[in-house]
Amino acid sequence: MNKKILAAFLCVCMVVVTGSFPVSAAKTKKTYKIAIDAGHQGKGNSKTEPIGPGAKMRKPKVAYGTQGVKTKVPESKLTLQIALKLEKELKKRGYDVYMIRRKQNVNISNKQRAIRANKSGADICIRLHADAASANVRGVSVLYPSQQNPYVAKLSKKSKKLSKNILDSYCKSTKFKKRGLSKRDDLTGTNWSKIPVALIEMGFMTNKTEDKQMQKKQTQKKMVDGIANGIDQYFK
Repeated sequence: MNKKILAAFLCVCMVVVTGSFPVSAAKTKKTYKIAIDAGHQGKGNSKTEPIGPGAKMRKPKVAYGTQGVKTKVPESKLTLQIALKLEKELKKRGYDVYMIRRKQNVNISNKQRAIRANKSGADICIRLHADAASANVRGVSVLYPSQQNPYVAKLSKKSKKLSKNILDSYCKSTKFKKRGLSKRDDLTGTNWSKIPVALIEMGFMTNKTEDKQMQKKQTQKKMVDGIANGIDQYFK
């Protein structure tokens, strides 16, 4: 029997017996892209912009943010520290990462940040912030849009899931107090988003203990691991 005919015959027999072709294409695992927005910047921008598409309400393009009561580190510097470390960790875990900013000296409004994340092809957006209140207040909260949000209601369910995953994993990793999830519909950087978004208030810079902790290398590692673990959980 001709070798070519024999090979074809054996191939047909294999399909009949096994119900499959001898060589099957391996399934490729989707690579997710994460947009990271390090909240604030070196200098705020008091000019205003609409808080959402078609909104009459306007807010400053970028607020100045708070600063450490003990360390005097500005919020914008803390968020950038964590953002850069989170980028490295996520890439180690196989994610693609889009950074809204990599330095302090930028002027990117909250609306522009959301639009950039949308255009990047990212699957989700993580907004990094730190909180401020009276000196004894501490802990972590994560903000997401409600189902009544006039601009991004359709993102509420997935954003809530993402927010809960991050909150739970972050607090487990850092041992920071869990303040909970919070619905917020007045956040410009959220309302212009087209992808699920979570804004984490990583701790209170007005609390001496948390302020000092968040500047420690080992604590920042736990902060980053917690956020990354939450992202892993979201995509499971």
